[in-house]
Amino acid sequence: MSTIVDQHGRPIDRTVFIAPQTANVTALENRYLTPMLGGLTPARLDRVLREADAGNLFEQHRLFADLEERDAHLRSEMDKRRNAVASLRWSVVPPRNANAAEKKASDWVTEMLTDAVDPLEDMLLSLMEGVGHGFAPVELEWRPEGQYRLPTYHPRPQEWFTLDKSRSTINLIDGSSYGAPLRPFGWVMHTHGKPKSGYMGRAGLHRTLVWLFLYKAYALGDFAEFLETYGLPIIVGKYFAGASADEKSSLMRAVTALGHDARAIMPEGMSIEINEVSGAGGTAHMEMMRWVEKSQSKSILGQTLTTDAGDGGGGSFALGKVHNGVRMDIARGDARQVSGTITRDLIYPMVAVNMPGIDGLARCPRFVLETDQPEDMAAYAAALPKLVGVGFKIRRSWAQERLHIPEPKDGEEFLVLEQPRAAAPAPAAPAAPATPAAAAALSATIPAPAVAAKPGPVDGIVGQLAGAAAPVWASQVGQVGTMVANATSLASLQEDMLAAFGGAPQETMVQLMAAAFALAELKGLSDAQGGA
Repeated sequence: MSTIVDQHGRPIDRTVFIAPQTANVTALENRYLTPMLGGLTPARLDRVLREADAGNLFEQHRLFADLEERDAHLRSEMDKRRNAVASLRWSVVPPRNANAAEKKASDWVTEMLTDAVDPLEDMLLSLMEGVGHGFAPVELEWRPEGQYRLPTYHPRPQEWFTLDKSRSTINLIDGSSYGAPLRPFGWVMHTHGKPKSGYMGRAGLHRTLVWLFLYKAYALGDFAEFLETYGLPIIVGKYFAGASADEKSSLMRAVTALGHDARAIMPEGMSIEINEVSGAGGTAHMEMMRWVEKSQSKSILGQTLTTDAGDGGGGSFALGKVHNGVRMDIARGDARQVSGTITRDLIYPMVAVNMPGIDGLARCPRFVLETDQPEDMAAYAAALPKLVGVGFKIRRSWAQERLHIPEPKDGEEFLVLEQPRAAAPAPAAPAAPATPAAAAALSATIPAPAVAAKPGPVDGIVGQLAGAAAPVWASQVGQVGTMVANATSLASLQEDMLAAFGGAPQETMVQLMAAAFALAELKGLSDAQGGA
């Protein structure tokens, strides 16, 4: 079969998208990099944006590309937003109620993106350029890899593109009036956010940031001029009345040399004064630049506290969590949009070209960026048993999904909790007698263990052990009773008990316990042999 169906259900020839579309476009060969920020004025910026509204994107996106090179704060904030998406874990999931072919396609795409295709993180970073520019183009070059054809990524600059007559569709510049439509399966074209009024020229966040950059550039230029004029002390030379022109020139040379070299000579009788500039000087310019940077942070990340808290802003920990939550909401929105683009323009072409049995984009495996954070395992471990105990029916797959614990596949080992052996119930401790006489009476009244109707070979020893331990136990109970009766406080009782029993082994009880363990082992062997 020589034809396949593209993302919109239109049949296309398999051989159309093999060579990159830009390989034969001569209009793109002589694109020289000319900086756009030199001599930028409000009037010139307004003209550039108006041309972009009319469909000519070249100067606007060349200007946008220069912004981050000149503004460190803008570059930092844009990197935060890009990396928030590029650092997320990703997966490829089959569609709902997937058949065998669709599950196989999902596993194959995961394997190819992990091992055989260019690093997917590079693709994510390139697509996130669409936040500032409004769209991000990545060209696909298909290459044979064994029995498959796999794509190689080639990010392309935004100034290579123009808009069609409706100013809503992106075309490739080829020398014609409105450019050439993009070739199916040849591009991953990410358009970020809904364009204002439907016009692609207005979609980018840099349309807002470029004005802030211009305000900051004027404030920074004025501040630099202020420092050049008033940042250094003012040196004033005074000459005596009747000084000649040569003497005045000599004094001027002395003042100039003193400003640069801190060394000078001048005629006798003349003087030089150095006046320090006092006052706040430059505060207004710095306030202007701080306002611009905060506005940039709000535009890019939705808040300022994760960026400017150390710059005199301050803020509580709770407020910081709220601000960071706003930033993560933006990251989740970015991840959702990028995931849809990769599913449509990368996953589906890979499946359509290489894997038969997928009927259109609706049944294609989906690319998912995992934005949900794993839940608190300790909280779930405490809550789930209680919920199940009162009748809640909780699916195990739901709990594993919430905790980000993958389901083990066939043949994989998994953890098993070894059940502890049930321990024999401990005998109830007798009440502590208040006096030594009561302890002696307790020793005399401890009954011997009941004898079974049909005693075994070791049952008699159990009674002997219990009888031997009774006097020792009664003696210890008597000592504790005496300590309790004489204690003046809990602290003194604790000290008396540690002094009496702490670290000093009771030799009789140790011997009895050793005999009891030996008896238990013999009893077990006897039961095992009898059962066999």
